[in-house]
Amino acid sequence: MRKATVQRRTKETEISVSLDLDGSGVYKVSTGIGFLDHMLEQLSRHSLIDLTVEAKGDLHIDYHHTTEDTGIAIGTAINQALGERVGITRYGSALIPMDETLSRVALDVSNRPYLIWRVEFSKPKLGEMDTELFKEWFQAFAQAAGITLHIENLYGDNNHHIVESCYKGLARALRQAIEIDPRKRDAVPSTKGVLGGSL
Repeated sequence: MRKATVQRRTKETEISVSLDLDGSGVYKVSTGIGFLDHMLEQLSRHSLIDLTVEAKGDLHIDYHHTTEDTGIAIGTAINQALGERVGITRYGSALIPMDETLSRVALDVSNRPYLIWRVEFSKPKLGEMDTELFKEWFQAFAQAAGITLHIENLYGDNNHHIVESCYKGLARALRQAIEIDPRKRDAVPSTKGVLGGSL
């Protein structure tokens, strides 16, 4: 049962996350940030991870704390649900087109967090959300989930399409990486027998 529930409370945010890695992509998301909700729904739907997120944050200041802390909470829940990461495929990648946009995501569920972010935006805001916050979300997520995550927008003009292709790419790559490998379902996918600081 690869499930987890995480409660994160600070002076800036209160976040509750529940997820099931072996779900069907059912989601219920409410962060108070409409565009972030849309992206997290895409993450759930295309990864087949059942995801419930309830977040309340200091949106009267800006969207930074809620965005970052949501990434932390979801990443933490994924980390907990993976446990010792026995039997997982470990690696995943996706090349996601969205109209004029093409983005590439590759990841290693290695328990060695790292983010490479090669994504640029033509405008500082997408609706009411600062576009710089998307890197903050992916950084927080990768760190908390223990994932080496490389995201690159190869080309694109529409900022909405660029961001959405990144989230969908994460979803599809994550779906591959956390699948149980039927040939090695009882083994940790590492020559050292553990993941985290290992090859």
